[in-house]
Amino acid sequence: MPLSADLQEKLSGLAAQQGRTTEALIVEAIERLVSYDEWFLCEVEKGLAAADRGELVDHAEVGRMIEKRYPG
Repeated sequence: MPLSADLQEKLSGLAAQQGRTTEALIVEAIERLVSYDEWFLCEVEKGLAAADRGELVDHAEVGRMIEKRYPG
């Protein structure tokens, strides 16, 4: 699938800024996407397994966790 002209222009500009080829940036982007998707699917499987074991967090505890992380 070809890249849109706008995306190709952005990619070329980024490659020029970094002194790299567009191909190198594309490979890096694909590697990052694949690594992230592998990690995410693994985390989902861990969560589902924990839920199957009954290891759930109740609503009130989730609220406390959110408040602790994002006070106010």
